[in-house]
Amino acid sequence: MTAVAQKPPAAATKPAYRVTGAHVLRSESTKLWSLRSTWITLGLALLFLIAFGTIAAWRYHSGITSGRQMDPDFLDSTALSLSLFGVPLSQLALGVLGVLVTAGEYSTGAIRSTLAAVPRRLPVLWSKAAVYGVVALVLALVGSFVTFFVDSSIVHNTPAALTISSSGVVRSLLGATVYLGLIGVIGVALGALLRSVAGAISVLVAVLMLLPGLVSLLPTSWHNAIQPYLPSIAGESMYSLHHGPHTLSAGPGFLVFAAWTALALAGAAWRLSRSDA
Repeated sequence: MTAVAQKPPAAATKPAYRVTGAHVLRSESTKLWSLRSTWITLGLALLFLIAFGTIAAWRYHSGITSGRQMDPDFLDSTALSLSLFGVPLSQLALGVLGVLVTAGEYSTGAIRSTLAAVPRRLPVLWSKAAVYGVVALVLALVGSFVTFFVDSSIVHNTPAALTISSSGVVRSLLGATVYLGLIGVIGVALGALLRSVAGAISVLVAVLMLLPGLVSLLPTSWHNAIQPYLPSIAGESMYSLHHGPHTLSAGPGFLVFAAWTALALAGAAWRLSRSDA
């Protein structure tokens, strides 16, 4: 008749999970590398950089050795300019993937889970930009230097010959590396700002490729005053070996392009923190 006293089962202790910067970075890195589009697009960006640079060098070499009339676009070429011939196409691939890193989550609805796990929101943007920016930077570094060494071996006995120790070469290659890395960050920012893959890619292409053409239609005085501060032109001055009278030098060009990058990130941060997912 006497009941045996039993102790209530101990409540299961839950592990303490904390949202830290390192955890958010690891999460964004995992998401980036788990997508097939990441591998494909990065592969295309590297292919554009190396393949088009190598093709340009072979074309220049064949034009010099054959004795035929050289294409005017190649008359003042150097091993450096030939090796960076694929930068315009590579920047599009890296920028598009940057857009997919953020806008892709909005199109699938996965952004709601991401923001539920990181309620403060802004660490998500900083982590996406940091992770993808480093990836784009490393890819650009490898592609730029590999292409330069390949092109140097192709045109070593021509007027375009340069070596890695030539004045300004390392600075220009590093400038191209930083430029492509920041293009990836701008893509991330545009994707978070516009939340549309098609819209962000359209803006990216318009700013990098169409805007300089439109500015060239302005009167000469306006064109010379505005063009050096356009994103793509300021970025080009970062990796140019020689600078014209109406272009920025490498240092000011970097500052202008970094300011454009910061502006895009600021707009993305404002949209992310003020509006619903």
